[in-house]
This record gives sequence, structure tokens and C-alpha cells, in this order.
Amino acid sequence: PLIAKSISGGYDGRGVWVVGSESELAEILKIQPRLLLEEKLKFTTEIAVMVARSPHGQAATWPPTLTIQRDGICIQTITPAPDLSDTLKVSAQEIALKIADVIGLVGVMAVELFVVDDQLVVNELAARPHNSGHWSIEGSVTSQFEQHLRAILDLPLGDTSMRAEFAVMGNVLGGAKTDMYRPYLHLFARTPYLKVHQYRKEVRAGRKVGHVTAIGNNLTTLESEVSHAVNYMNGVVDE
Repeated sequence: PLIAKSISGGYDGRGVWVVGSESELAEILKIQPRLLLEEKLKFTTEIAVMVARSPHGQAATWPPTLTIQRDGICIQTITPAPDLSDTLKVSAQEIALKIADVIGLVGVMAVELFVVDDQLVVNELAARPHNSGHWSIEGSVTSQFEQHLRAILDLPLGDTSMRAEFAVMGNVLGGAKTDMYRPYLHLFARTPYLKVHQYRKEVRAGRKVGHVTAIGNNLTTLESEVSHAVNYMNGVVDE
């Protein structure tokens, strides 16, 4: 089997097809005549590295982030990526820096990679502030948004060190609840240390309408708190 990708504009699984036969490919080509075809890989995990570069070539990366996907949509990120060897962490950052230099990046970009055994394979590039870097708003000395402005204005880039050992971010996807305000107030009272972001979008099933971030040193607790908050926001749990 092959993976067919539109060459631009894809997100959240859109613009990606699993191709099992020539006839399937022919049907896809009717919809999207320009495709990138790749081997379908069996990968262990998916990670992302946020990288920033200024016009005069100063560049910086954040630690690699584990991205957890469901139905082609990222539902949670953990930074730094747990269980990733130091060698692969360094390699991932080096790959991101190399790509940024080769394409002449100005601003911030997400480099998404598959971990295949002990190797890294580039999956996708997103030349903009990206969902996999939202954790940096609270979790890094310099967020991806501040860094993006620094880069495009050719100012010195900021420190990308983490403010805590771990940062966990969970995406709030549209679900049963359409009122996001009351759950927001509840979470503020129940877990004031969580950071809840709402995008003020119309709520639709599966659409990213916000995210929740927690930083700290106990990864198990952070994952539990973020998952509960996300499930409460989208109506999976009611307390």
C-alpha cells in the first residue's frame, strides 16, 4: 500500500489517502491531480520539532514533542517526547535545523517525523506556528508565537528552554457540548493550575475548538488532569 498526499493544504488527516490499488489511485487523481506518493510505513511513534529561523540565519529549536493521533487528528502532545533516546532527540532537532536552512525559512515551522525503529522519517512540514507547539505558551521561556514575531522581525531569537520537566497539551475537539463557557468556568474553579484556551470557533464534531495545557514534573498526573479536562470540555464526562 501507498500513502497519497496533496502537496499542500493538508491538515488533520485531510488531503491524505491510503492507496491499495491502481484503481483507487485513479479515483483519487480525479479529485487531486497533483500528489506525493510515499511508502506506507509501520512507525513506532510520531513526533514534531518546532524550529524558528530569522532572515540572517539565526535558528533555534524546542525539544521534540510526542504527538498522539486519533483518526488523523492530534489529540495530545507530550514534551519532551518520553521514551525517545537522546540520540534521536538530537537527530530530530538537527533535521529540523537543516530543513529550515535549506528552504530559507523565516518564522516558525513544525517538522513532523515518524520514528521507525531507530530511524527518523520526515512526514510533513507546516511553515507556521503549529498545534504541536501550543504547549510552548506556558511550557517554554519563549512561546512559538513570540518566537515567530522575533524571527520575522529579525530580532534575536528567545530562549527555548522548558519551564518545567514536562508539558502536556490536550486538544479540545467538538463534541456533544456546544456551550464552552460553563465548562470553562468549572475547570477554572476545579483545577486553576490548568491553562484552558478557547478558539471561539463554531463547535462542530471533530473540530479543534480549544486546548488545555499543564506543566510540571509528574507526567502521569499531568496526563490524567489534561485528559479529564478535555473530556469535560467536549462532553465525554460531566463532572
